[in-house]
Amino acid sequence: MALYKEIVTKAIVGKGKKSFKDKYTIKPEQTPTTVLGCWVINHKFKGYKNGNKIGVDGSFDVNVWYSYDNNSKTNVVSENITYNDLFNVKIKEDAIDSDTEIIVRSLNQPNCTDVKIEDGSINFEINKELGVEVVGESKMKIAIEEDEEPWDDITDINDETLEEIDKVDENYI
Repeated sequence: MALYKEIVTKAIVGKGKKSFKDKYTIKPEQTPTTVLGCWVINHKFKGYKNGNKIGVDGSFDVNVWYSYDNNSKTNVVSENITYNDLFNVKIKEDAIDSDTEIIVRSLNQPNCTDVKIEDGSINFEINKELGVEVVGESKMKIAIEEDEEPWDDITDINDETLEEIDKVDENYI
């Protein structure tokens, strides 16, 4: 009859990813003529437990380079954007406990995919993809054999073998 032991270890008990497509508006000081560029920097985020869901609080800076005065001057307008996203991650274990660790990864950094000028404002769309891993304690049950494996015999090289090695003709090799 086999004996069993339980091993308790940290393991990923839930994992998921989600894509986001959000629209924002910036109102610059001057009336823009043309958008010359839009980029996203300083993406920061942190995950937390929110009941049976996982929340992610984050922020990033958006910089929009635009021209004004009939394309004769340029300027950059910056805005810090914050977000709060919820994930409904399927947990493999029964529940999230107090020792659960939340790991958030940016699978696709936020980037600007569409920019338009409408009524003196700059409207833009930001796409991002976040991945969430929930790490918790997990138990494994393994079978234990009571019989010890047999010992292997170790043989030393004896003097006769060493003498045979010394007789090898070096010119032959």
